[in-house]
Parts: sequence; structure tokens; C-alpha cells
Amino acid sequence: MTEIVIERLGLHGDGIAAGPVYVPLTLPGERVEGDLNGEHLENARIVEPSADRVKAPCPRFKRCGGCSLQHASDAFVAQWKVGVVETALKAHGLDAPIRSIETSPPASRRRAVFSARRTKSGAQVGFHVRESDQIVEIDGCTLLDPALLDARSIVTELVKVGGSRKGELSVTITLTLNKLDVSVTGGKTLDDKLRMELGPLAERLGLSRLAWEDETVALRHPPAQDFDGITVVPPAGSFLQATRHGEDTLRAAVLEAVGDADHVADFFAGCGTFSLPLARKAEVWALEGVPEMIKALDLGWRNAKGLKKMKAEVRDLFRNPVIASDMQKLDAVVLDPPRAGAQAQVAEIAQTKIPVIAYVSCNPVTFARDAAVLVKAGYRLNWVQVVDQFRWSSHVELAARFDRPEKG
Repeated sequence: MTEIVIERLGLHGDGIAAGPVYVPLTLPGERVEGDLNGEHLENARIVEPSADRVKAPCPRFKRCGGCSLQHASDAFVAQWKVGVVETALKAHGLDAPIRSIETSPPASRRRAVFSARRTKSGAQVGFHVRESDQIVEIDGCTLLDPALLDARSIVTELVKVGGSRKGELSVTITLTLNKLDVSVTGGKTLDDKLRMELGPLAERLGLSRLAWEDETVALRHPPAQDFDGITVVPPAGSFLQATRHGEDTLRAAVLEAVGDADHVADFFAGCGTFSLPLARKAEVWALEGVPEMIKALDLGWRNAKGLKKMKAEVRDLFRNPVIASDMQKLDAVVLDPPRAGAQAQVAEIAQTKIPVIAYVSCNPVTFARDAAVLVKAGYRLNWVQVVDQFRWSSHVELAARFDRPEKG
């Protein structure tokens, strides 16, 4: 047996000792023993626990791969996630006021991706075992909205009809204003026979929408979402903030950052999480690379009342960023890129004199990289709001405000 002391947590929440040696489900300061296998300590046993170690609120924690930090106190996780942002900024020589972290409550996740397989007796439905393709069946979850837990029976019905003993179904279920929105991948090929079965099944299960791979096979009610009082029907399987609390927190930060700007561009606009509320006060230019999402955004704007002018444009901002000369009339910019960040678009923004930038990020590392470019170009990082809507995971999100100081 090898005994080590955990020094810190890595970006994925694993404990790291000198070497480095990686040990999941451990905390800094803990003395751990186990079998050393290269850079990993296997069959780990806690010899001396951290004062921050707590009993996991979910009895499935050690087996289910859905959470990685339930063994740590809420205070520790909050401090650690803020530290992840601070470390990312310091790596680029940046510093900024970081506001108190906002953490979504338990049982608030409004989307779940269930894994399912057909079995001799019916179906196996649940989540993957940690670091495995094996499925662990669940009878509860501390993360999910209870309505999503109740939807396991729906997954069972779907896998019986469209699953196989050889493959695995991935079933995404999202809460909407009108019942459940369900999207399935990995099942049988969608032929006429399967279509004939899935339509009546969706009706019997009371689904809002059922999509199989890239095709909508049943649409009973519009699977609508509420973006700050504005109704939008996103395409099947499209991006949505994980919790309503997280969405509300990020939106409030963006609206605060933008302030009274009259002309705003929203880059990576999605279905309008920020664009549509911004349009209550400002004319908005919304850009997004997925045509179906822009279509949903535009329709939401057209059906809403009291919104100002909106220009919704399909554009791949990675390959075709908006150039600096086309942003001269803007008062503010909102950025909400995927994990890769917005390197190409930020390079163009850095060449402008746009007064305010609101940046929403799901990756502190790429955010800090982009922030360094903006600061070097003369922008000031005013504040950072850390948001934890992926509770008990290593995932960290944030919203930040940049401005250009007036030269006296």
C-alpha cells in the first residue's frame, strides 16, 4: 500500500498529490492509502479525512457518475469554484472583484440525459457508473427536478420500442411549459414501422414533443420555454441553461452589465436567453451559428409584445467573426460562447471602442484567455459573478463586465 497526502483538487474535481498522483473523491489535506498504478491511486482508503468532508446527501454518489463533489461541504465547493476562476485569471496576470457565488438549489435541474438499454426483462434506465459505460439504475436523485425522475417510466417505454440489446439509447428529457420535451439518439433506424409506433406512444405518454435522432416524430404541444416572460420554442435537443435559477442569475448579470445601452449585439445568442429580454430596452443584433435556434429566437421576438427592433442572423462566429468596422454603432456586446471561448470574435471586439462588454462563460480558462486580450486592448474587467448551476460537479460558470475607461 502507498500512502500519500492530497495537495489540491484538479479542474475535474479529482484530488491530486505530489507526483502528480490522481485520486477521485478526495479533498486537500487528506491522507490516503491505496495501490499506486502509474499516476493513479486505486482502491483508495481515507486514513485521515479533511474537516471539509461530509456525508454525501445522495446514497448513490459513490457509484453514479452524475456528481463528483458530494463528499465536500457546500462551503468548500463554493470556495473552490471561486478559486478556479481566480487561478484562471491570475495565470494571465488579471485580477477583478469576484462577487459571492450563486449556487442553484438541489432538485432544480430541468434537463436530464438518461442512458438506457433493453434487457430480457424489459429495460435498464439510469446514469453511467463513474468512469464506465455500465448503467446504474436510480430510484432517486438530489439534482433533478422530481418531474424528471418521474419520467424514467417514459424512457423505459421508449427503449422497449426503439432500443436494442446491443446498443444504448440516450434520452434527453427537458421540462417545458407544456409537458415534457423528449429527444432520443442511439436507437433503431427510424423507418415507417418505427414512426407508426412512436406517434401513438408519444400520445399515450402525454409528451409535448418526441424527436428521434434529427427528426421530430410527434408534436402534441409547443415545448415552450419562458425567457424572462417571453415565450420561445427551442429546437429539439438545443442548448438550455441547466436550471432556472442559473438562467435567472446569468440574465440579471448581463442586464446589469449592459445597462442603458441602446444598440446591443448578442454573439452566440442561442434561442434568445439574453437577446429577447435585452430587446425590451435596446435594439438587438443576435447572431448564432445554428439556423434552427435563430429561427426559434426570431419567432419568439415576433410573437412577443413591446420589444424593440431585432435583427436575427445565422453566422458561424468561429470561422466568420463580425469584423471591427461592422460594430462601430454598438453601445454594448454580449458574448456567451461554448467552452472553446470566443477567440476570433474577441480579437475583433478588441479593435473597437464599444463601451461595454458582458461575457458569459462556462469555462474559466478560455474566459481568462479572452479577457486578457480585451484588457491588453484597453478594457477594464469590472467584476465577475461566479455561478454554480451544476451543483456537486466540477463545472464552473460565470458572467463578467468589461468597460473602456474614459480618458481624462
